[in-house]
Amino acid sequence: MAETIKKSSRATQEFVPIKEVRDGILLLKDNSMRAILLTSSINFELKSGQEQQAIIIQFQNFLNSINFPIQISIQSRKLDIRPYIALLEQKLQQQTNDLMKIQTHQYIDYVKSLTETSNIMTKNFFIVIPYNAAIIKTSSGPTNPFSSFMGSKKENDAKAKTDDVMSFEENRSQLEQRIEVVSQGLSRCGVRVVKLGTDELIELFYKIFNPGDIDKPIHIEQ
Repeated sequence: MAETIKKSSRATQEFVPIKEVRDGILLLKDNSMRAILLTSSINFELKSGQEQQAIIIQFQNFLNSINFPIQISIQSRKLDIRPYIALLEQKLQQQTNDLMKIQTHQYIDYVKSLTETSNIMTKNFFIVIPYNAAIIKTSSGPTNPFSSFMGSKKENDAKAKTDDVMSFEENRSQLEQRIEVVSQGLSRCGVRVVKLGTDELIELFYKIFNPGDIDKPIHIEQ
């Protein structure tokens, strides 16, 4: 049974193209890079005709200004109201005014009934920016067949690690330039942009690959 679970886990990992997350950058198994930007939304229908036209023109200019592909991803999830309910119940226990206790209790019941009868969804908007270097050095070791005669294994490993760090920084610099182009272009459209860091990326992909965790109980620290 344990062997079956181990094989299943290994097979699942083979479908995940991510090798590691380093300094807010996704490194894929093919050694290409990805940065992910979280963006705000615009209520286009509430804008005036002139404002709508201006947004369309700015977005058109943004698309014409980039010479690399981007991916627009929209994530829809059912709103998890449990942390908010847990916080309200915590406040209810701390409430000393009887009238406020009654009102807080009624408000909790209202929020619960509202979320139970309505399918309330949240939407997140992401921009995925890729960078594929022509040649990316890796830390798999020196490629020179005579390198073993030119230095110790420790020296060769140290050199390979240094090359990997230098290659990463060089490629990240190129990716950061793309991020800046996208951020400025979307800002002109009135869209706020935030680059996801390492922790945010890990949380994002953990929730994508573990959607069932939303049903786990929420614990609030006292």
